[in-house]
Amino acid sequence: MQQKNTAARALVDLQSERIAEPPSPPLAHVGGWPINTPDMDTAIAAVIKRAKAREAFTVFTLNLDHLVKLRSNERFRLAYREADIVTADGAPVAWLARMQDRSIVRATGSDMLLPLLDAAADTHLPVFLFGSTEDVLAKAAHEIADHTDGLLKIAGMLSPSRAFDPEGAEADRAIEAIRRSGARICIVALGAPKQEIFSARARAKGLACGMVCAGASLDFLAGAQVRAPKLFRKLGFEWIWRLATNPRRLAKRYIECAIVLAGLVIAGRRLPRQRSGA
Repeated sequence: MQQKNTAARALVDLQSERIAEPPSPPLAHVGGWPINTPDMDTAIAAVIKRAKAREAFTVFTLNLDHLVKLRSNERFRLAYREADIVTADGAPVAWLARMQDRSIVRATGSDMLLPLLDAAADTHLPVFLFGSTEDVLAKAAHEIADHTDGLLKIAGMLSPSRAFDPEGAEADRAIEAIRRSGARICIVALGAPKQEIFSARARAKGLACGMVCAGASLDFLAGAQVRAPKLFRKLGFEWIWRLATNPRRLAKRYIECAIVLAGLVIAGRRLPRQRSGA
């Protein structure tokens, strides 16, 4: 009888993991790609709700760099087409989105990280850290424990190799490690497009975990990278800070972003206001 009850509970758990809430309808489109979540608080609430329901889902933050890469990377496009929660990351994207829905404000992965971990701690949802380096993960885990007063359970941490293929054998082993850990939320810090492609693969494999793509957020938290001061971020000039601190790596990227932005501004002026928002 006990074995039957255990099997029945396992079947219920399996069925609950397969029932996923559909993505919210788009509020706006930027560069042809939908944004369906207006702000950080809404995104965090959606993550917690889905994680508690043991859903497999992905969280992306659309920015200009993504829009550049989406033009040439089919795997990236496929990942975005299946995304469950998409926010506007970056002042230009948020501004263009607000032309269509005034409720949309900027919601970056870095800004979302600590409030999301606070919410996960409050709701007893274990979290996995994936990406960056072992040293960064260790320092980030220490900062997270201090920030949450040790209440957040970090179910596991894993740093992939430099040759990491987000759709390769190493990725599949990582997905199984996350599955075995029992984590309900995974912070994926690989950078675009690897983190989104990996997250989409995990979702397709039915990993009952929210894959939250957070870029350099763990590096910022660990002190491995220095984020722009709040004033720069508030004014939408974070890109200037990043360019000044790493011109060789970022100059070409920002030129490409500027070209894309110019085209989007011209196209955006032709769009009518579709929603009044809040």
